[in-house]
Amino acid sequence: MKCDLCLSMVDGLPKDLRQLSDIEVMRSLMEQLVELAKKNQATIEKQTKSLDELRETIKRQTETLELKDDEIRLLKQALFGRKSERMAPIERELKKRRKEDAEKAAADKEKAKQKRKDNAAAKKKLPREDQEHKVSPEDCKCPFCGGVTYKFMGHEVSYEYEYIPAHFKLIAHHREQMACTCGQHIVIALPPVRVSEGVMYGPGMHAHVVVSKCLDSIPFYRLAKMFERNGMPICRSTLCDIFHRMAELLRPLSERLLEQIAAADYVNADETRIRVQEKGKTRQAYMWVFIAGQRIGYVYSKSRSGETPRRVLGNSQGILQVDQYSGYNSVTTPDKRSRAGCISHMRRKYFEAKDKAPELVQYVLEKVVDLYEVEYQAAAQNILGTEKHLALRQALSAPLMTEIKTRLEQERPMHLPKGPIGKAISYTIDNWEPLSLFLTDAKIRLDNNISEGQLRLIALGRKNYLFIGNDVAGENLAALQTLVATCVANDINPQEYLADVVLRIQSHPQSKIDELLPQNWKPPDKPPAG
Repeated sequence: MKCDLCLSMVDGLPKDLRQLSDIEVMRSLMEQLVELAKKNQATIEKQTKSLDELRETIKRQTETLELKDDEIRLLKQALFGRKSERMAPIERELKKRRKEDAEKAAADKEKAKQKRKDNAAAKKKLPREDQEHKVSPEDCKCPFCGGVTYKFMGHEVSYEYEYIPAHFKLIAHHREQMACTCGQHIVIALPPVRVSEGVMYGPGMHAHVVVSKCLDSIPFYRLAKMFERNGMPICRSTLCDIFHRMAELLRPLSERLLEQIAAADYVNADETRIRVQEKGKTRQAYMWVFIAGQRIGYVYSKSRSGETPRRVLGNSQGILQVDQYSGYNSVTTPDKRSRAGCISHMRRKYFEAKDKAPELVQYVLEKVVDLYEVEYQAAAQNILGTEKHLALRQALSAPLMTEIKTRLEQERPMHLPKGPIGKAISYTIDNWEPLSLFLTDAKIRLDNNISEGQLRLIALGRKNYLFIGNDVAGENLAALQTLVATCVANDINPQEYLADVVLRIQSHPQSKIDELLPQNWKPPDKPPAG
């Protein structure tokens, strides 16, 4: 007997299936149901896969939007943010968290007192002009007795510092000519030593142009206006000629400084962009700085490629402290220089991510201040760069670095790899060896701020004179910037130095060129007055 369900299903079957037996009918129906189930399952799987892909797409787009929001936030902060929102210098952070002890306060007070004494001594060396102010006869009438007879008692002296604008002078060189009484021989006095043959501007003028450009970041059009106010009309092209002439004459000195920097065991380096004029537009080039102690060298290059570090440092060995830019990879290899990282650079990355993980960021920033506290202790004990300094780092700084790494490894899986905090953690852990290299050598600084500080001059110049004329001008700027910056680092007045060596280098033996470098230079003896 067939059940009602089966009968209803049979009625709906094609004619050829109605003639089959009950078992065959049921088998055919089951096969159709299985096939239908398979099709439904495939459809469900396809739709599930589409939903998963859609969820993944939404997740990626959400992450991208978050990253874009972070980029926009950072750009707005950099452009419009108040100074209070920018990262505070590490020195200010240290002062906030520690009270000045009596010993340090006394030392600071003594230092300030000595500074005032030095300033007073320097002012006493200024040219002095005494002016006498006489009492007018109308004032010589006593209001008590009516007498008009007064006697001299002395002077009351007060002081006033006055600024005398820079001035130019024309020096006329009269060369004596002598003739023999026989009328057949004439002699003439030797000409004065000039910066270059036929040049009408003296060494002091040449030095002033260079210092104004390299140290004061004054563009030539402004310098020309200043000269004109002081009675010396001069065109910008003449100032350019003076500048480039100095670069050519003094190039052996700047090249020698770079050689000494390359030979140093410990070098700091960094680079910044600079614009170069082209026909109807400007293009981007780079100015690099390499520092070894009191020697500071600048190098101009058309690009940011690693060719410049290779050209300057070559196969030299030692330590190079830089950021993680890949352009330095070719000179930081096992057979060349070891790479030291920058804790300050790392700190900046966490500060930029402070809104995403405030607790973690605060933790890292506090630990970084602890690291600098150790350096300030070493400075207070006057043991910087010594074995005692290294021992202090091993005892105090090494545990701090271990704590930072442990915490970051725990936090890493919890943050987007491409988000601000994820990038900061990846930067720290992936570059842990360079960042912790200071624990092995006391002469390595915690940061590369010394290089960034020297590039501020280039940044200020970039803001004032906007661009340089061509690649040769960039090379000349780098050469003269090298000499001026090294003078400042060695407490040498660059005006006096340049005015002296530009004449001496013309007759100085090449084998003794080191005597004319800023750190070795000795000013010429001044003739006694009168």
